[in-house]
Amino acid sequence: MAGILEVRWHGRGGQGTVTAAKVLAEAVMAEGKNVQAFPEYGPERMGAPLRAYNRISEIPMTIHCQVTNPAVVAVVDPTLLDTVDVTEGATDDAVFVVNTSGDPGELKKKMKLKSSQKVFCVDANGISLATIGRIMPNTPMLGAVVKATKVIKLDTLLADIRSSFGKKFAEKIIQSNLDAASRAYEEVKS
Repeated sequence: MAGILEVRWHGRGGQGTVTAAKVLAEAVMAEGKNVQAFPEYGPERMGAPLRAYNRISEIPMTIHCQVTNPAVVAVVDPTLLDTVDVTEGATDDAVFVVNTSGDPGELKKKMKLKSSQKVFCVDANGISLATIGRIMPNTPMLGAVVKATKVIKLDTLLADIRSSFGKKFAEKIIQSNLDAASRAYEEVKS
């Protein structure tokens, strides 16, 4: 990894988007990399659009501002594609990971992306419903982001999910989230 990898998450309040950014940060730290994770809220209410960010680097970072040119954009809520410019400031070689069962090629055209930009699609809502029992797309999105970016190993992510969630949840909930992340990792398509 050369330089700093910047990630921007787009979601809505209550979908676990901020938690996803924090879990990714903890997993990245477990592999010895430097990382930042922070949210940006508008109106703080359930369902309101929000952004969260990660910065990942092999070397210490001195920058502490909003991510404006992400190389990775994770869209947790696909309805935001019609209301928010998720492509704003994205690098020419940006990777977009979108929660949708749609076709990556068609979505790339709809988003008017450059040929050098790549789209990965994963049905995070469907996966979370099947594994967790309700629509909670953050954990499947983590699995998809890890697969699309290869920023860390899946095993590192799963260990961190177990560790992070183990402080708050029963084993059944932890296992369902591990299953969701693993399944999304396998099912994400480009």
